Amino acid sequence: MITTARRDGDDWILDGRKMWITNGSVSQVAIVWARAEEGIRGFAVPTDLPGFSAPEQKHKWSLRASITSELVLEEVRVPESMRLPEAEGLKAPLECLTAARSGIAWGALGAAHACFDEALSYSKQRIVFGKPLAGFQLAQKKLADMATGITLGQLMALRLGRLKDEGRATPNQVSMAKRNNVHMALDVARTCRDMLGANGISLEYQVGRHMLNLESVITYEGTHDIHTLALGHALTDLPAYR
Repeated sequence: MITTARRDGDDWILDGRKMWITNGSVSQVAIVWARAEEGIRGFAVPTDLPGFSAPEQKHKWSLRASITSELVLEEVRVPESMRLPEAEGLKAPLECLTAARSGIAWGALGAAHACFDEALSYSKQRIVFGKPLAGFQLAQKKLADMATGITLGQLMALRLGRLKDEGRATPNQVSMAKRNNVHMALDVARTCRDMLGANGISLEYQVGRHMLNLESVITYEGTHDIHTLALGHALTDLPAYR
């Protein structure tokens, strides 16, 4: 965390930047986390304040319909009233990440299911050597493996959701669901693209779009490797982050 906050009378001065912020150039308020002498603090920062800018990130292969920005804060002055009063330390931002990750576990399932449905329909209509592609053993194995992976991911997300409703879900359980379901969905998308052959890279089909978007999803809100280490830490009680 390179963004800092320092007191100046009754105000705070924010300096720093953060990449890859969704809707950063169109939002009216940014939630900013910064390091202060007292520890991590959170602020609700109006984006029209002097010193605040949000240049948009261009030339993306993934999530092209999403506005992605960099937040830049240069001596941005905010009053004490804009500090989030109960957000102290890393707990508050990490709670936000945990909530987002549980949603991602569900969203990845939607992308996987969309790819699977398209590949299944395509394989029934595509005629290869006189019969539908779906009638070949390799195609059926791929479909069976993908259907199994999606179903297991659905059961994991459902169980996590019920634990969350009961107030018993843990961050490590969320990490497991995000890690598993996004990885599974990306594998499904790649397999479906393969089943569609050259049509898999055509804009007439949605598999390629989902595949590229999932390349971002497996990175944001904690990479696959970071969630792997989080689970390893939980299982062994031995941190291996460095």
